[in-house]
Amino acid sequence: MRIRALRHQSEQGNVVGAGIKPKRFRPAASRLETSGKRVSCAPSAREARLPGRNAPHQAGNGGARRATGFRSGATMRRLFLSSFLWLSAGAALAVQDCEVNGQSVNPANGFTTQGKTGLMRCRDRDSGQLVREEELKGGKFVGLVRHYENGKLLRERSINDQGNSEGRARRFFADGRVAAEENYANGTLIGLGREWHASGSLKRIAWHDQGRAQAVVAFNDRGQLRELRCAERAVLGNEVNEAQLCGHGTRAAVMQALFDDKGRPRGRIGYLNGRRVAEETFWEDGKLRGQTAEDESGAWVERDFTRDGAKRREVRWVGRDRERSKEYEREYHESGTLTREQRWGPEGLASDKTWYLNGQPRKEHRYVRQEGRAVCLITEYHDNGKPKIEGSYAVERGALTQALGLWRHRDSEGRLRKETDYDAKGRPKREREWDEQGKVVRDDALFEDGSRKAYEAPR
Repeated sequence: MRIRALRHQSEQGNVVGAGIKPKRFRPAASRLETSGKRVSCAPSAREARLPGRNAPHQAGNGGARRATGFRSGATMRRLFLSSFLWLSAGAALAVQDCEVNGQSVNPANGFTTQGKTGLMRCRDRDSGQLVREEELKGGKFVGLVRHYENGKLLRERSINDQGNSEGRARRFFADGRVAAEENYANGTLIGLGREWHASGSLKRIAWHDQGRAQAVVAFNDRGQLRELRCAERAVLGNEVNEAQLCGHGTRAAVMQALFDDKGRPRGRIGYLNGRRVAEETFWEDGKLRGQTAEDESGAWVERDFTRDGAKRREVRWVGRDRERSKEYEREYHESGTLTREQRWGPEGLASDKTWYLNGQPRKEHRYVRQEGRAVCLITEYHDNGKPKIEGSYAVERGALTQALGLWRHRDSEGRLRKETDYDAKGRPKREREWDEQGKVVRDDALFEDGSRKAYEAPR
């Protein structure tokens, strides 16, 4: 029953209604900022799974089982599976021997470390090499934690009584030099963190506030700028010139070229007093791929280009910083012809227009409110620019749900050829057709069961 219940829970999901809402600006990171990887000094996933932290052995359960005199089939299967996995793991993982102050301990057994204070050292049984060191205080793992690889210090940190990183954490090269260092407060990155290349040159420096990177400067091993994110004020100290990089105290934006690990140009980014005001990304051949800039009004405009230099997309955001909202989004054919434009207003999506490649309008959706309900007014066009279909749909949760009112169909010469009238529930109630000379050839009343008859005007 438990397995069935868990399976049932795993199949459930949250269903979110599709609403046409005003889109919001995503200011957290630029396109050029997200590609850099930060090597953390925090423990790896494997280290986080090391057994027996601050968990005294639970006594009494064994006696309770013996008192029952039997184990269920499911329990026996779990025990067999656990034994098999333990034996398999033993063949693959090296056995470690641990001691505190010369006394043998098993960190997976809380009784062996209970009340002890000192530095627990664990060595590989086969090679005798030191694998890890962990500080014990009164039987609890609190304080220094070190991990070794091939007998050499790999990383170190300190943990608090909650098991979270506290204070400085460092990672080391094989020759003992510091490769990276950062600071934590109860497991959260804070303050200044740095990372170095094997050559000793600075690789990355960052300032974190409650786990969020506020300022980042990164270099490739050639010393070229790879990543740049600026704060409103200088926070990175004397190792980098933030005033020059971030435009602090300047009147004009400062543009900086960015490179990948192989030294190829990957874009440019511009800051003014720590605010990002421009950005460019490049294709592999160095040609412009994307462009983002702030115009005179403070609006943020994004543009995307093909390898041949043709503009394919343009988006304009209005407002300031995190309160920006999308004003319009345009799409272009590779020939440069505008093919689509969407516009947003305070209530959400306001209009959606498309064009033929000959420049004539193709379709137009306008979102309005009529008699207290959301309605989409639709007009479709022939490729000569004359209206083809005119009508309206009800809008619910962002979706077009049912036809409303009168729908008209016209031929390519603009002549009315068909009308369909819908009731408030979206059901057709009357339909008329005309020939090319404008003569009515059919006028039917329509019914719920699909039947029809000649329309009779109400008396």
